[in-house]
Amino acid sequence: MKQTWRWFGANDPITLKSIRQAGAQGIVSALHGYAPGRVWAKEDIQQQKQAIEAAGLTWDVCESIWMSDEIKLKGAAAHEEVAAWKETLANLGEAGVKTVCYNFMPVVDWTRTDLNYALDGQGIALRFDMVDFVAYDVFVLKRANAADDYDAEMVASAKQRLTEKTPEAIALLEKNIIAGLPGGAESYGSEPIANRIAKFDDISNDDMRDNLVSFLNEVTPTAEQYGMTLAIHPDDPPFPLFGLPRIVSTEADLDYLFDAVKSPANGLTFCVGSFGSRQDNDLVNMARKYADRIYFTHLRNVSRATDGSFYESEHLNGDINMIALIQVLLEAEKEASDGRKRAEIFMRPDHGHLLDFEENVRSNPGYSYLGRLKGMAELRGVIQTLEALH
Repeated sequence: MKQTWRWFGANDPITLKSIRQAGAQGIVSALHGYAPGRVWAKEDIQQQKQAIEAAGLTWDVCESIWMSDEIKLKGAAAHEEVAAWKETLANLGEAGVKTVCYNFMPVVDWTRTDLNYALDGQGIALRFDMVDFVAYDVFVLKRANAADDYDAEMVASAKQRLTEKTPEAIALLEKNIIAGLPGGAESYGSEPIANRIAKFDDISNDDMRDNLVSFLNEVTPTAEQYGMTLAIHPDDPPFPLFGLPRIVSTEADLDYLFDAVKSPANGLTFCVGSFGSRQDNDLVNMARKYADRIYFTHLRNVSRATDGSFYESEHLNGDINMIALIQVLLEAEKEASDGRKRAEIFMRPDHGHLLDFEENVRSNPGYSYLGRLKGMAELRGVIQTLEALH
C-alpha cells in the first residue's frame, strides 16, 4: 500500500516538509477554498500539485470535491452542480490525480459529540456519545418527532443527561455536532441545520440510493476517460442521524451500489473506523468481498459501546483486528479477481490522538501531527512485517 497523509493545503499548520519526514510518500488533499458547485481552476490545481511535488511527494487522492445537498436531493440546481463536479474531476484527471474520495452523507459530514475525549495515558481522542447525541437531537434541536427514532429508555437517559450539563456544555455539544468537516467547505448553525434536515423529510433510503446512482451514471464516464477511480466514503457513523438517509453503511448497501454501477471506476474508500463503528459489520470479510473496488483506505480503530457510542482508539488497539484487515488489503493489492495486476491501494493513518506535547499547538480535530505520526509508524510496521512474511 502507498502511504499517504491528509494535507489541508497552505493553511494547514502541518507543513509538507513535516509530512515527508513522517515517512509519507503521497498526499491526500483538496482545494479547500472552493464552495460546492464551483469548478476548480486548472491553474489552482496545478499550483497545489507543484507545491506537493516540490516537497518530494505526489498528489494521489483528492479528498474531496465538495457537493451541496442539491445533488443528494436531485434538486433544481443538481444538473448545474453535477456538470461543475465533472469539470473539476476532469481537471484533476488532467493533472494526474488518480483517485477522488467523496461522500453522499446529507447535511452533516462525520459527526462526533466530543472532540476532546481524554483517554488515560493515551492523549485526547474523538468520541461519539449516543446519549449526548439524542439529548441534542430531541431536546436542543427539537427536531419534529425525533423521540420516535429512539427507544424510551434512551430518550429518558438523554433527558437526564441534559439536566447535568451547563449552558456552556450544551453550546459546546452543539458546536461539536454541527461544526462540519475540518478543512471542508461549510460549517453550520442550529437553525440552518434544522432547515436543511427538513428538506430530507420526504427522501427515503431508496430515493437517496437512486440519487446516488444517477450521480454516478453522470460522473463515472469522466472518471473512466481520465483513468481515474471514484472512492465513496462510508457513512460516519454508519447509522441514521437526525432521521436522515444512510445508504453506505453496510455490506448490503455496498452490494446495491456495485451492482447498480458496474464500472470499475465506481469504487470504495474503505474507512475502517466508519464501518467498524457498527458492530454487525464484519470488516475482514467485507474487505475481502469488495477487494476489487477498494482504491483508498482510512486506517483507524474504534472502541465501541453497546448503545452505539464509540471513541477513536489507538490504531492497533480497538475492537477491529487491524492486522488481519491489513493482511486482506495487501492480498487484494496483488492482483484483481480476474488475474490483472491492479494499482496500489492508497492508505492514510486516519485521525490520531492529540498527545500532550502538542496540546497547545493549532491543529484540526483528529489531525494532530504526532498522533498521526504514531499511527503511521505502527501501521507501517505491520505492513512491512506482513510483506516480509509473505
